Amino acid sequence: MLTAAVRDLHRCHPDEFVTDVRTSCPDLWHHNPQITPLDEHDPDVTVVDCHYPLIHRSNQEPRHFLDGFVEDLNEQLGLRIRTTEFRGDLYISQAEKDWFREIEDRQGASLPFWLFASGGKFDFTAKWWAADRYQQVVDHFRGRIQFVQVGEDHHHHPAVDGVVDLRGQTTLRQLVRLMYHAQGSLSAVSLLMHLAAAVEVKPGMPLNRPCVVVAGGREPPHFTAYPHHQFIHTVGALRCCDNGGCWKSRTLPLGDGDVNDRPDALCVDVVGSLPRCMDMITPQDVITRVEYYFRGGALQ
Repeated sequence: MLTAAVRDLHRCHPDEFVTDVRTSCPDLWHHNPQITPLDEHDPDVTVVDCHYPLIHRSNQEPRHFLDGFVEDLNEQLGLRIRTTEFRGDLYISQAEKDWFREIEDRQGASLPFWLFASGGKFDFTAKWWAADRYQQVVDHFRGRIQFVQVGEDHHHHPAVDGVVDLRGQTTLRQLVRLMYHAQGSLSAVSLLMHLAAAVEVKPGMPLNRPCVVVAGGREPPHFTAYPHHQFIHTVGALRCCDNGGCWKSRTLPLGDGDVNDRPDALCVDVVGSLPRCMDMITPQDVITRVEYYFRGGALQ
């Protein structure tokens, strides 16, 4: 989201600013032409702490997450930035584009592959779908789609059979590179969904990379979804999310001292280990959404 805000700062206020960033994800900023190394201790440098308070009004206002940092920068700096693209702003070097081709030259061409994650971080377990349901999706497409499973090793990513298992084996930059070469993406609301939108597609692909998101009722779709994704949500179908996303964090307390163990952060309607809104989404629902891209002709 911040990459988009920096992009739009420069587009809407050309030649007015020189920018650098300090974030927890420096790999997302490689090759970004809007970034100039700056010393935050230089008296000519202004340090701006970036936030997105828009999230707290997301159920009331028809705006996307991309507007969050933009709104904050406008208020802090008195600017008139507007969001100009429905995606983040990531850059891939030519060497990174050529990397996969060099592997195929040695090993032979591979099936088109989709990146997917079977779980997520422990702070928001209410986002998780069930690994056995992902397994049914993978089994359905066996021989047609090669799924490549990714995820950080200290997060929750249960193993799924019949995939290329890269869990815990990629840096963030390697994941960005893999997304460039991926035909599609499948996950809950996660980094993969945002990368699928932000990373450019290879020649011969649709203008926007196919992506299926198992979303449930936690987040309002207008705030989170990208228009060219298949975003499977249940907002409005349950009383607990009948006026937007519930924004609950966990299904059960984990006892790790995290604030998301508070009673007001826990899902109020749990079926087994899943929020009911996620339990309502079946493997066939996900299979159908993946199939849309082939039935519609976006993919062959």
